[in-house]
This record gives sequence, C-alpha cells and structure tokens, in this order.
Amino acid sequence: MNKHSTPIPLASVHTSTRHDSGPKHVAGVAEYIDDMIEPAGTMHAYLALSTRAHAEIISVDFDAARNAPGVIGILTAEDIPGENDVSPSHKHDEPIFAIGKVHFWGQPIFAVIAETRDQARRAAHLAKVEYRDLPHATNVRAAQASGGKLVTDPLKLERGDIAAGFAAAPHRVKGTIEIGGQDHFYLEGQIAVAVPGEDEDVTVYSSTQHPSEVQLMVAAVLGIRHHAVTVQIRRMGGGFGGKETQGNLFAAVAALAAKKWNRTCKIRPDRDDDMTATGKRHDFVVDYDVGYDDNGKIQAVDAVYAARAGFSSDLSGPVTDRALFHADNAYWYPAVRVRSEPLYTNTVSNTAFRGFGGPQGMMAAERWIEDIAYALGKDPLEIRKANFYGTDSDNITPYHQTVGDNIIHRIVDEVEASSDYQARRAAILKYNAGSPILKKGIALTPVKFGISFTATWYNQAGALVHVYKDGSIHLSHGGTEMGQGLYIKVAAVLADAFGVGLDVVKIMATTTGKVPNTSATAASSGSDLNGMAAYDAARQIKERLSKHAAKLHQVDEADVSWVPGGIQAGTKFVPFAELVASAYMNRVQLSAAGFYETPKIHWDRATGRGHPFYYFAYGASVTEVTIDTLTGEYVVDRVDILHDVGKSLNPAIDIGQIEGGFVQGMGWLTTEELVWDDKGQLRTKAPSTYKIPLASDVPPIFNVKLAEWSVNAEPTIGRSKAVGEPPFMLAMSVVEALSMAVASVADYKIAPRLDTPVTPERVLMGCERLKREAQG
Repeated sequence: MNKHSTPIPLASVHTSTRHDSGPKHVAGVAEYIDDMIEPAGTMHAYLALSTRAHAEIISVDFDAARNAPGVIGILTAEDIPGENDVSPSHKHDEPIFAIGKVHFWGQPIFAVIAETRDQARRAAHLAKVEYRDLPHATNVRAAQASGGKLVTDPLKLERGDIAAGFAAAPHRVKGTIEIGGQDHFYLEGQIAVAVPGEDEDVTVYSSTQHPSEVQLMVAAVLGIRHHAVTVQIRRMGGGFGGKETQGNLFAAVAALAAKKWNRTCKIRPDRDDDMTATGKRHDFVVDYDVGYDDNGKIQAVDAVYAARAGFSSDLSGPVTDRALFHADNAYWYPAVRVRSEPLYTNTVSNTAFRGFGGPQGMMAAERWIEDIAYALGKDPLEIRKANFYGTDSDNITPYHQTVGDNIIHRIVDEVEASSDYQARRAAILKYNAGSPILKKGIALTPVKFGISFTATWYNQAGALVHVYKDGSIHLSHGGTEMGQGLYIKVAAVLADAFGVGLDVVKIMATTTGKVPNTSATAASSGSDLNGMAAYDAARQIKERLSKHAAKLHQVDEADVSWVPGGIQAGTKFVPFAELVASAYMNRVQLSAAGFYETPKIHWDRATGRGHPFYYFAYGASVTEVTIDTLTGEYVVDRVDILHDVGKSLNPAIDIGQIEGGFVQGMGWLTTEELVWDDKGQLRTKAPSTYKIPLASDVPPIFNVKLAEWSVNAEPTIGRSKAVGEPPFMLAMSVVEALSMAVASVADYKIAPRLDTPVTPERVLMGCERLKREAQG
C-alpha cells in the first residue's frame, strides 16, 4: 500500500532525469547480447566474405573449411528454405549469400558453423574460391562514367519557373561539392543469437533498431509466418542507423543455423569484417547551378544529388529522397529543381545514418551560400539571413509544404548575440591580417530539419501497459534503446500520466511478442511515437479507474480527478496503489494496448508534393577554429549552440544528444574518411585507419543551450520536439569556419570550396590552391 495519504509532489516529464541505464553503464553491468549466458550447446557462426569487388564465382572448394577443427557445418544459399534475400526495400536484390556473382569486396558467400567462435572464424578463411573478375566502379564519378546505373527510382522536386529565375538573376554560380560517407562505428558491433523452439518457433536476440523488420526477414528466410518468430532487444551499444537494416543478415544467418541443427546459434563479426560487410552513410557528389541577385538573394537553384548507393537498393531511395527534402535547409528558393541519382556501385550497400540524407542535402545548400558570399565579398551569415524562409510568405518548400512554424530568425539572432559573433568575427579578421601562419575562422550556420518518416505508414507506434495489483507498472513499447534515452523518456511520460514516481515503472525489453508491427526507431521519431502510444494506454486504464473510483466512493465521475500520487474522489484522496488494489477486487481491467498515428502527414512521391513532415526542428551553431597554413592541422577552439527541442521531455538527455550529435557530425565532416583502393577493397576498416573524434577533439569551450521558450505548435507528447538527428547538422559550422580560415590566405576573395571530410590534408591543399589562384 502506498505510504502517502495525501497528494505528493512529483516531477517526471520536462525534468532532467538520469539515463535509466547510466549507473549500469558506469558499473559495467548493463547487459548486452554478448553478455547473455549462452545455453549449453551454443554454436557460433562466422561469415566468409568475397575478396573481389565484382566477379563471377567459378567454384568454391569447401573441403578445408568442412574438415577444420570444431566445424559443425556450412551454410550456403542452397540451405535457405525460404527467400535468399534481406532487402529492406523488398526489391529482392540483397542476397544473404551470393549466388554466381559477387558485387562488392566483402559480400558474404557462405557461413561456417562451429563449436566456438574462434573455430568458425578460422575455418571461414580456409575455403578456396575461384573468381573471374569483372569491371567494377566504386565511386560516384566512375559509376556515372560506366553508364550511371541506378539501384532504385530517382526523385525530382520542382517548384517555380527555373528558366525565368535564372533569366532574372544578375549573377550565377556553378559548382560541385563532394561529400564523404561515414561508418557508424557503434561500440557494440552487429550481433545476433537465435534460440530454436518447438514447431517452427525461433526466438532471436538481435542488436537492431527495427525488431519487426528482423522478424519479417527471418520469417521470409525460413519460409514461415511472422507469428513463429519473436525478436527481442533490451539495449544496443549504439546504432545511429547502422542497425536499422544491417542487422537483418546476421539475425537470418543465426536463425538458419539454429533451426537447421536445432541448437542455439550466435554470430558476431570482428570489427574489420563488420566495417567491410555493412553499409555506411552515403557519400554524395552534388552538381549545382544557382542564380542570385546583388544582395545575395537566391533566385533559382538547379542541382543533381548523385550518391554512392552500393550494389543493392537497401534504403538508398528514401535516403536520397530526404537529401532533396533538405536541399533547402532553412532557405527559401523562389524557383528550384533538385534531382536524385542513387547510383549502383561495386561497394557495400549504403544505408541509414543519423540524418538519413538530410546532412548531405544541407551541406550542398551551405556550399552555394558560401560561394555567393565570397563572390559578393560579404559575411556568409549575411547571405544566410537574406535567404531565410519567411513566416507569412516565401515559406513554401520544394516539395510544396508550407513552413508554418518558422523560428529560425529568433534562433539565429539569439545565438549570434550570446556567442558575441560579430565582435569575434571582427577580431578574427584583424588577427588574420597580422598572422602569416596561423589563421582563424568563425561561422554561424542554421538547421531546419523535418520530423516524420517520409514513408507515411511508418508513422505509427504501439505500447503495452500493465498495472499490477501492488500498483507497480510494466511498460513495453515498440521503440528500441541505443543509448539515446528513449526508454527513460517514455517511462517518464507514463509515470507522469499516472501521477507516480519513476521507480514504480518497470521498463521492459522491446519484443515483437508484446508490441507487433513496430516501426524502426529512426527518423528522430522514437519519443514522439512511442511516448504518445504509452500515453494512450495510460489514458485507457485511467478512464476505467476513474469510473471505478466514482462508483466506489459514490461521487459523480466529474468529481474524480487525477492528482500526484493517486486520485481525488470528491473530498477523499486515494493513493494509487490502494486504488489499483480495489480495482482488481472489483474486476477492472488493468492492462491496455496503446496506439498512435502521426496526424496531418501525407506524401505523393510521383508528383513530388505533399506534407511529409509533422513539424520542423530548428537550431544554430557558431564555431571558431584555428588552422596552421604550413601543415593543414587545425583545432576547434569554441562552439556555441542554441537548439530547439520544443518543451524538452528531459533537458539532461536532450543536451547530451545535442553534444553527441555535434561531435559525431564534426567527425563526419573532418576526420572520418572512407578509402577504397583500386581493387575495390575498403582500407579504412579499423580504428587504426578510420579516425572517429576522440575526447580530446571536443571543443574546450562548448556552450550548449536549449531554446527554452520554444513549445511545439503541434500537440506532440509534452509539446516536445525530436532531438535525435537535427543536432548532427549543427556541425556544418565547423566546415564553414575552416573555409573562412582557408579563404583568408587569398584575402577572402576566392571561395575555398573544401570537400568533406575537411581533413588536414584538404585544409593544406586548399590553402596552397588559393594562394596560387590569388597570384594569378
């Protein structure tokens, strides 16, 4: 029984609450899949990967692998009872095991199943594969040169009269920006454990952001119905989009082996094989043509966004679509035509990554803003402000959605003032004039990011809530926890709804056996969707409890109200646990399945028109850097961020997301470089050759603030806004600040046009190039 006899003060939602797994992470007791106790007889699988970028498979000799110590058997495409495919776009173009031909270096050909992981790993390298090499293309320009084969249908967004816009523009700039890809580098790699059950049943523990898709894929591969497959995940050690589709393959292999030999099977690749065989952020080459006037106001934009998609479709269609959706960033284009080009390449199929194409779309927009600024001799911030979306006019996107919640002007004005941008820029100009070797740069860049899945049907979520007789609450929902704090946010929503403390709510692992047909935890919509679904379940139970309380205490239902700690029935306060106990005795249902679908959204891809986003999240960042013009080395000296999360569900979690998103974005744009050699092999496949940001790369002055005055105009959960992806793009200010520093060597008269990642080598080469061009 609740010890409180009067209402108690509670604070769950809109309060800084620590991550539910935080203490476990610090103590090292948070359980991940690799920490689970393995059942007796557990087998281990390991993938054998191709060593050609594009080739026919002439023959495979398995003898040495089959006869290796501990080997139980080998899985090939012939062992698959259902479909040999794990394509998330259902185009049947992504086989589990290659048949007849390999399309990239690292494509799985077969899997070895052994008693131990080491035995499986060693045996996987013993089979002899004979190839006949075929021509290969591993980058965008090579793909275009070889015919420009696409992996999925391209998209075109168009609004206004392009020809008239260019004709009216007194100035025009054409150019190209190359935008590099990025490996997810999650701390916990891909992993799956499959436990066979009776009949067709199999339970799969998968490190996945999309349990229902793993369920679907495993069922299709085994040739069984969805109800026979249960997928469960308590937490991931990072995902960032890399576990939205890429876990399908590993789960399917584990399930195949488990059912074939009727033993539990586990699969976990080494980091280098993980990086070789799994998709990454798409790298883009954007060719653009922009017309503008004497004030730098854009009149027309025409651009093609070509992407290295890889050998199969995966999510390249939606990713390149979203790049076009964010080709405007925060800017109004009177006339615009943008087109996608998702190109087939002989590389691993690229996939979802935080921002999902949006960052690449925005980087191109910032490039032509920069070009205009240097051509006119103006501060790029002045050009940005001149082109911001309006509030009552000049507010129609290239996909014909009206921007009705525009707060970018206030966001930018406030961070410009709080960071002392103007005075610092003036000081930097003076510093650069007197410093021949070290040069500084400063930049302020905006972010406008649309929130919702553009695949409209994904904008739904379910939750299952049980209230037990003692007043404790059991919470299950379709969202997955990858460190971002989704579980604690939804738990806080539920605790707040019932007026109880967080300690009353038990957060359960995500499982397809409790909440079916879930959407991926992606598109920054985890809290929006699952929070509302949990709230709906609570609403149903509360309505039953309110009727029960009115009847029990003989008051009108209108005189029953929920208060912290319980319910007020007339003049009587009834503690929550006491209320629940009496409800059980009176046969009141204490369980409910909640559901939520995002309203208002619609999208017609064929016409390029619709309202694909429920709302927009905004932010802005100011970055100051110092470069060494003799070596290209640089440091990020200071960063100031003001970001819009609406009315924050959990300020501590949200600030952490903003900080982490910025640093990860900075890594993508500066140090994380993917390199394939002329044979098509990824050479940056380990921490020794692929450089993610270190703790020492975090800016020494790092000011992050929430726009506390912001409240979502739409009735989202707690009037909050998504925070997963939008902060990632704040790191664009790092590139723009580096560009200013490089431009200083030519007295800011030449656009620096630095491709990303802006490595020290690119900074050095940029400085040398601008010096030569300045000398004529």
